[in-house]
Amino acid sequence: MIDWILRFLKGILIGTGFILPGVSGGALAAVFGLYERIIDFIAHITKNFFKNVLFFIPVGLGALGGIFILSHPLAFFLENYEGEVLWGFIGCILGTLPALWKEAGKEGRCKRHYVILALTAVIGFLLLFGAEKYFEAQLPLNFVTWLFSGALIALGVLVPGMSPSNFLVYFGMYKPMVEAFKTLDFHVLLPILLGGAVCLFSLSSLVDMLLKKIYAGLFHFVFGIVIASTLMIIPFDYNYLSGGTVICVLALVAGVMLGLWMSRLEEKYK
Repeated sequence: MIDWILRFLKGILIGTGFILPGVSGGALAAVFGLYERIIDFIAHITKNFFKNVLFFIPVGLGALGGIFILSHPLAFFLENYEGEVLWGFIGCILGTLPALWKEAGKEGRCKRHYVILALTAVIGFLLLFGAEKYFEAQLPLNFVTWLFSGALIALGVLVPGMSPSNFLVYFGMYKPMVEAFKTLDFHVLLPILLGGAVCLFSLSSLVDMLLKKIYAGLFHFVFGIVIASTLMIIPFDYNYLSGGTVICVLALVAGVMLGLWMSRLEEKYK
């Protein structure tokens, strides 16, 4: 039961990672120890099918909860307490980094892997920063563009650290998407699900092959992307001279404690 609840909680956080700008659902899946198993399941869908389905039921239910149920309070808190919410997420990611570091070195590490990590973190941050600063576009809202948004969300699973919501914000599709989640608008949800499924099943085998051939290199790349994307969501424009700074610090500490706690449970029940 504890293991089931743990996977449900992880699913909630991963689900919010799909709709929270700056946060990657794939990165959260990686830091919570689920990324490799998700990719293996999708790439070899018939292998241990029922066992995997039972394993991922609480994750899926939690993700749906994170997306649909929490879309209302997330929209409210992000609009009114964005700084505090983001510091809580940053803390949670920081709390899980030790477990991700251990996972990245499971098959050994050398100087090359440190270089991969450093270059990925620096280049990833510069690319994300440049995209946020200079890239602006507005796409029409129709079946094709919602297919495209679903593919972007799926890429956020396959490429940990990539935040699909960031790109959807740039394209002017983020707020309509969240509104569709809140109202269960299936004219939007169905093409998103279809686009996501096509992307997942067409690219998962490639990612699975990379995990088998360059495990350490891929995970150090993931670690670098997690660092870059985490730096991107630091709310630099927050008024830290206000009383809300104390709440930000408390949210950060609470997030770190939650991340460490979930990592310990993951290690215990893995």
